[in-house]
Amino acid sequence: MQDIIVSPLNKEAAEIVHKNWQAVDEVPYQLGKVEKMVEKYAAICGTPDFEGKIKSAMLLMCGDHGIAKYGVSAYPQEVTMQMINGYMRGTAGANVMARHAGADVFVVDMGTTFDLSHLPKVRNEKVAWGTEDFTKGPAMTRDQAEMALERGMKVAGECIDKGYNMLVTAEMGIGNTTTSAAVLAALTHAPAQAVTGRGGGLTDAAFEKKKQVIDRALALHRPDPADPVGVLAAVGGLDLAAMTGAFLGCAQNHVPAVVDGYISIVAALTAVRLCPAAGEYLFLSHASYEIGYRIAAQELGQ
Repeated sequence: MQDIIVSPLNKEAAEIVHKNWQAVDEVPYQLGKVEKMVEKYAAICGTPDFEGKIKSAMLLMCGDHGIAKYGVSAYPQEVTMQMINGYMRGTAGANVMARHAGADVFVVDMGTTFDLSHLPKVRNEKVAWGTEDFTKGPAMTRDQAEMALERGMKVAGECIDKGYNMLVTAEMGIGNTTTSAAVLAALTHAPAQAVTGRGGGLTDAAFEKKKQVIDRALALHRPDPADPVGVLAAVGGLDLAAMTGAFLGCAQNHVPAVVDGYISIVAALTAVRLCPAAGEYLFLSHASYEIGYRIAAQELGQ
């Protein structure tokens, strides 16, 4: 995998914006976190003088997961395809949010089990036809994990070259809260119980199965948290790996990246473990109800 070089933020630009806030006739930090976010945005962009406007894009990385067969999701794997059709029609929740934010949506097939060649608006970056059952062996090879990372970086870089100056990472793939929980547990040594939520609304029995699947995988692979690529290969997903790459691509190009939800924040943490400086380029959109989100946010210092 290529070396990841990320330049430090322009702290002087942030300081100028901070002084400008202080010069405004208002109660200090009356706008709460917004003021700090603007200061951080200036530091990322390298200037306190913002010209033009934010041009944002949502990168929707799609991939399927071999462990979906264990019923770790409330929905069958076919829903991945149904949701992608929804993105193409513009009727999915992600489309609605993107329209409100003025963001363009790009759907990328990183590893679904479906043939999406008939959907011209879906970008084909397929690394594999889904991942393997990680309770029996690694989810993917190390080469596949690195390929997904690099393709995520490439997609982000190409969007930035087209003038997008803020990227939102999103995903679709039934079973990916399970893979995300497994990756987070591996990176932090947290037990599965502490990082695993119900996802899309599991029954009690299915929720217990989900945690058992993660425990079995971690016991089998014993992934090394000092080797994030190895963690991705052992228990990750192609969607998660591509999102990790997108975060790295944003940091390399001095473009802020928006973290959207649980799978996204686990990808962000994986990116930061690969390149600590990438953490300075992150904005968290919201606090997910998934219990593991809080652990990942704490690891990121958020």
